[in-house]
Amino acid sequence: MFEYFPGNYVWNFALSGVLSSGGLIDEVDRASRPIRDAAAQGQDAGTEEFLASWTAVIDRLERQADAERAAGHLRSAGQKYFRAVNYLITAERMQSADTADRNAIYRRVLGFAQSCFETNDPWTSRVTIPFGETTLPAYFMRADRADGTAAPTMIMFNGLDSTKEHMYTSGFAQEMRARGISTLMVDCPGSGEALRLQGLVSQIESEQWATACVDYLLTRDDVDPSLVGLVGWSLGGYYAPRAAAFEKRLVLVVAWGANHNWGAVQRARVNREGELPVPHYWRHVMWVWGFDDKNDFLDFADDVNLDGVVENITVPFLITHGENDRQIPLDYAHRTYEQAVNSPKRELRVFSSDEGANEHIGLDNMNLVMMFTADWVEDTFAELKGANS
Repeated sequence: MFEYFPGNYVWNFALSGVLSSGGLIDEVDRASRPIRDAAAQGQDAGTEEFLASWTAVIDRLERQADAERAAGHLRSAGQKYFRAVNYLITAERMQSADTADRNAIYRRVLGFAQSCFETNDPWTSRVTIPFGETTLPAYFMRADRADGTAAPTMIMFNGLDSTKEHMYTSGFAQEMRARGISTLMVDCPGSGEALRLQGLVSQIESEQWATACVDYLLTRDDVDPSLVGLVGWSLGGYYAPRAAAFEKRLVLVVAWGANHNWGAVQRARVNREGELPVPHYWRHVMWVWGFDDKNDFLDFADDVNLDGVVENITVPFLITHGENDRQIPLDYAHRTYEQAVNSPKRELRVFSSDEGANEHIGLDNMNLVMMFTADWVEDTFAELKGANS
């Protein structure tokens, strides 16, 4: 992984995500160079300085994009809005849950994303998914198929600390679209807009979110109802397999980074085993799950595991994992694979240190794991369509 901030895994992990999602090296350096000394103080200290330094670059990008939009140069403007989304959602992710203006920062991210859609991405739109008495915010990227048929569709779930904007800037939905597959990028409870602006905390039963998403997709005439799959990264490596085990309308599932026993990972983190994904970690996880007491949270988290669950997966199942994942042990990927005995097509793809994408969710080389996953999804949808025809 690119170690711009020596000795600070959490900040380096964030920076790798920015670069893997289309960040430009000059802009990233301008934002990061002034805070290298702050990074040496540890992962929690200096996150406000991180936000301020990155915001200076974002402000300049916004001025440039607005001027280009006014001049009618929509493609140029859209690319800058896209990078502004990438940079600001990263800086926002680094802040404490108690940061006073965090929601205002996030609303600015939403504005950049909407400007991106309006100027340079007519295929993506904001949608809302009915969910109980509330809704789940999402982006839908439409695949226009040459033959005019309804498209296979992938639902995409977040992890612990990502958002639908991270999913959008990662490029995965764009790769799906190039293959004739649409993507629904969802802020599930405990993540993104659902958590920040609606107060929806996470839950063990992720199949409830999947059911809401499938119900929504089946109302669209541009979605093939027989070809809906699900991918989840990081903690989504728990959410997605859990959902596919019980929501039987899903026809394939991908764990982009295994997360078989997340509760045990929390116990290990108490003992300082493994790396943390975000600053202000314990405050963050309790915010996500709706807890005030750490011991109560840890007792609850013991049930966030896939033992006795993945045996219920009866559709094609891909698990990807990095050989050098410093957050989630590789053993958990093997455990998920070994227990998924009823999947008719199960595959475990471990990315090695020699080839890259060997860190958590392949963030050190996102393109490598993303393209492998996109190809697998494309091939599997084609196989399923052939079997159904």
